[in-house]
Amino acid sequence: MSKVLVIDDDKAIVELIKVNLEIQGHQVITAGDGHSGLALAQQDSPDLIVLDLMMPEVDGFTTCQRLRQNPGTKDIPILMLTALSSTENKIQGFDSGADDYLTKPFELPELYVRIRALLRRSGRTSKAQAIPEILHSGDLTLIPESREVKVAGQLVRLTPIEFEVLHCLMQHHGQTVTTSKLLQEVWGYSPDDDVDTIRVHIRHLRTRIELSGKKYIKTVYGGGYQLISDGFVASKSEQSTQ
Repeated sequence: MSKVLVIDDDKAIVELIKVNLEIQGHQVITAGDGHSGLALAQQDSPDLIVLDLMMPEVDGFTTCQRLRQNPGTKDIPILMLTALSSTENKIQGFDSGADDYLTKPFELPELYVRIRALLRRSGRTSKAQAIPEILHSGDLTLIPESREVKVAGQLVRLTPIEFEVLHCLMQHHGQTVTTSKLLQEVWGYSPDDDVDTIRVHIRHLRTRIELSGKKYIKTVYGGGYQLISDGFVASKSEQSTQ
């Protein structure tokens, strides 16, 4: 059983999510504003947080940032829930620390899929479901069971989403992985051409694994992304766009 914290000032939405997630076997706790949500997250250590964006006093962006800054809550997967669906809002949501983004109105089956995928990626499902493997590819080593990543022997800390993106790219190293394939394998769904989600997380992943200046993820324009596991030197045009 997973514990889910729902933070939303809309009581009808909270009740809808609570009742249906409990039917799915989850334990659900709720908060009606950002302040109480932050307190509950620290007190009850939920496995996942469903966070509304538009709330009074402390909005979802700020709440998300504070959750990520707190050592006790920084690794909890966050599904941002909002009526705002513009590209700018999505990018701001991901930059503030959200792992996924679901716009209102939403279908309950889609909510279930997103939550299952986030719990799986974060390693908060049964350990029996973990994949006992170690992937070695050039400078990169990835251990799914312990969710560790090493770049040239140096341990690198990734978010659950970044880990899964790198895992997908390593499983197809040397090949072009399309954005639609990444969305399907990492997020578990295929929205229509949701490239902004991919771009933000690829950008974050690059900043974490390319500390030495060596590049590992190559953009294949019009196609997707390719992992160059021994690294490469970006051209001037690539440096200006990556």
